[in-house]
Amino acid sequence: MTTYRFNANPGHLAPVGGIRAKSATVSVVIAAMNEAENLPHVFATLPRWVDEVVLVDGHSTDGTVEVARSLRPDLRVVVQSGKGKGNALTEGFAAATGDIIVMMDADGSTDGHEIGRFVDALLAGADFAKGSRYVAGGGSDDLSLIRSLGNRILTAATNLLYGTRYTDLCYGYNAFWARHLDALALDCDGFEIETLMNIRAAQAGLAIAEVPSHERCRIHGESNLHAIRDGWRVLKTIWRERKWRPASSAQRTADAEMARVAA
Repeated sequence: MTTYRFNANPGHLAPVGGIRAKSATVSVVIAAMNEAENLPHVFATLPRWVDEVVLVDGHSTDGTVEVARSLRPDLRVVVQSGKGKGNALTEGFAAATGDIIVMMDADGSTDGHEIGRFVDALLAGADFAKGSRYVAGGGSDDLSLIRSLGNRILTAATNLLYGTRYTDLCYGYNAFWARHLDALALDCDGFEIETLMNIRAAQAGLAIAEVPSHERCRIHGESNLHAIRDGWRVLKTIWRERKWRPASSAQRTADAEMARVAA
């Protein structure tokens, strides 16, 4: 695995959006449940050159889908079949059609203006671009002392067990080439999805770039994240994944062919 850090100047990125958009198509996947008040802000930050926005709705009751469609008429909506952030994102990734998939939150904590950093890192040679609040240019308005300490401990444990050099394990702003989705083989339901992606990207030998990102505070509503409960799920994921091995490309091709024949 190759791990490197990509520090981009967002002011430099803005003028080249047209060129970037022609290089690869970009899908943004957003999982949302009762985020109607936050979506106007979130959608306003998305670059014009984004080709597709996929909203995965967790059976919202506040008009989330209606608000989203009013903001972006070409929106693709996926109604979540299961529960949890991991399940929602997995279904959104499967529905996305872009060459590049960007995942961001619906609460306003992740800034769409930063998408260019992630896309440029991928176009520069990375397979997987992960946001970090701890590298130069990153930061957070929302991390409590307990959450930050827990994240650092979990990050250190991952680096020790998997030989990675991550600075920020538990952050949900990531992007990757869609062609690597099979290699990630995502199969979890909860907030541990970010950890699972980071570990499996490393195990699959993907070139990984850390991209500086500044986390904002949630604008409206309350988070479903519970530090102790979800931290325990992350810890179990870190330990369990030591036994996981990515399928070879030949095996994935054979599995896909078997599935096609069976269908």
